[in-house]
Amino acid sequence: MYRILTFLLLVCWSVSPCAGETKNARKAYIQKFSKIAIKEMVRTGIPASIKLAQGILESSSGTSPLAQEGNNHFGIKCHENWQGATIRKHDNERNECFRKYKSPEESWLDHSDFLTSRQRYASLFQLRRTDYKGWAYGLQEAGYATNSSYAERLIRIIEEEGLDALDRGEKITTGNRVYVTNTPHANYLERRTKVNGIPCITVREGDTFDAIATYFNIPLWKLLEYNDKRETSIRVGMNVFLKAKKNKASKSNTRHKVREGETAYWISQMYGIKLYRLLEYNYLRANDKLLPGEILTLREYNDGL
Repeated sequence: MYRILTFLLLVCWSVSPCAGETKNARKAYIQKFSKIAIKEMVRTGIPASIKLAQGILESSSGTSPLAQEGNNHFGIKCHENWQGATIRKHDNERNECFRKYKSPEESWLDHSDFLTSRQRYASLFQLRRTDYKGWAYGLQEAGYATNSSYAERLIRIIEEEGLDALDRGEKITTGNRVYVTNTPHANYLERRTKVNGIPCITVREGDTFDAIATYFNIPLWKLLEYNDKRETSIRVGMNVFLKAKKNKASKSNTRHKVREGETAYWISQMYGIKLYRLLEYNYLRANDKLLPGEILTLREYNDGL
């Protein structure tokens, strides 16, 4: 009898869902943690579908003893560098040390930091955010879990619940409720236009670089690079380019008359021209103040003028 009970405990602490999980519990879990899953996807690049599927699988949708007693939703063990609270439970071995958190949200954040800080998971961050299958198999190959069907279980959860829609910034339905991602305008694809032959989005109220990067599956650092930015400040009316800007404006735009409040950066975004090129053409420095009525050159002097 003791061996049977021990086996059952080990099953419940493995990746297999225990009897406490129900379909309704899974739906409730998705509704509760979808927002933080998307937020962490934007912050770290881990697909929201993968985080939700792992949370569902590792914690039996928040019903496992480890999740209930230790707020540990991802089965993360103590490891040598853990300085926080701990809880002892049976897993592959008896009485193993697991991390204990003050809240489930703390567990979600630590899971992201755990994956981003360990070299064995580094290759995963070269994958597209929408490649949930690649992420699932990558986690298994990197040794996140010992269960040989770990990747298949993650993929099954994602596909059963349609969680991959979150990775693309789309809507998902859980039960009788529709959950919309925190992308302010889920119709970015319809809003996409071109300036100087480069695809871009004209910013509306509520848009962010994070949301645009997530929707189009572009790494945030790369989107900022495309737009000559080092930080994520954004302004209504500016163009956010989805590919690198060009060295010069179109042939139909050779000069620009400066209006009140315009900066060299704003003008570079207006015409889809790299900022440093615009500065070179006009013998300007990045912090030079432009005067209303000043005429700026948008192409080389011997090219289309």
